[in-house]
Amino acid sequence: MGKIIVFGAGGRAGRSAVGEALRRGHQVTAVVRDPDRHRHLTGAAVRAGDVTEAGAVARLAAGHDAAIMAAYDAGARPDAFFPAAARALLDGLTRAGVGRLVALGLAATLETADGTPLMDTPGFPQEFRPICLGHAAAAAVLRSSDDRMDWLIVSPAGDFDHAGARSGRYAVAAVDMAGRISYGDLAVALLDEIDTPRHHRTHIGVTAAPR
Repeated sequence: MGKIIVFGAGGRAGRSAVGEALRRGHQVTAVVRDPDRHRHLTGAAVRAGDVTEAGAVARLAAGHDAAIMAAYDAGARPDAFFPAAARALLDGLTRAGVGRLVALGLAATLETADGTPLMDTPGFPQEFRPICLGHAAAAAVLRSSDDRMDWLIVSPAGDFDHAGARSGRYAVAAVDMAGRISYGDLAVALLDEIDTPRHHRTHIGVTAAPR
């Protein structure tokens, strides 16, 4: 089993990723802004850290095998936070010798069949555009990086099923606004891409597996 560091471990996706990693027997470091608010993350080593600071990333990630990025700062501008986090992760993880990064993305930045990002299609809710552009900027940072970091972005193909339970199953799928996946099953996909990497330096969407 390996050592995995999860940035943004206090959010729903991050908590699910921590739980799935522990379920599989990994040693987990859970990075949050305020450890006192996340005493429920039992089984993991909870550490304070800022994912936008490369030095903090390098220090926290030293000795780990892979990293998951699920952080979100509601008080920051998305167009600043997400690309800054991507740059800090590329720098800090490379310095720490961590070779695999799996990042949580948004379906909005996935391309539809004609190559148009979902967020640029007619009818897409424009109130979500700032966070979508932030994620797109972070993806651009990753795509422009050199080959030292093996990274992958995993998104719901549509959106989260906020009330859904973990089934342990999912499917890789084309972007579909009607598609849904539970946080637990998204975590299964994230950990599968660490335990047995199948996709590299790209962006995939996942949805609930057909019954």
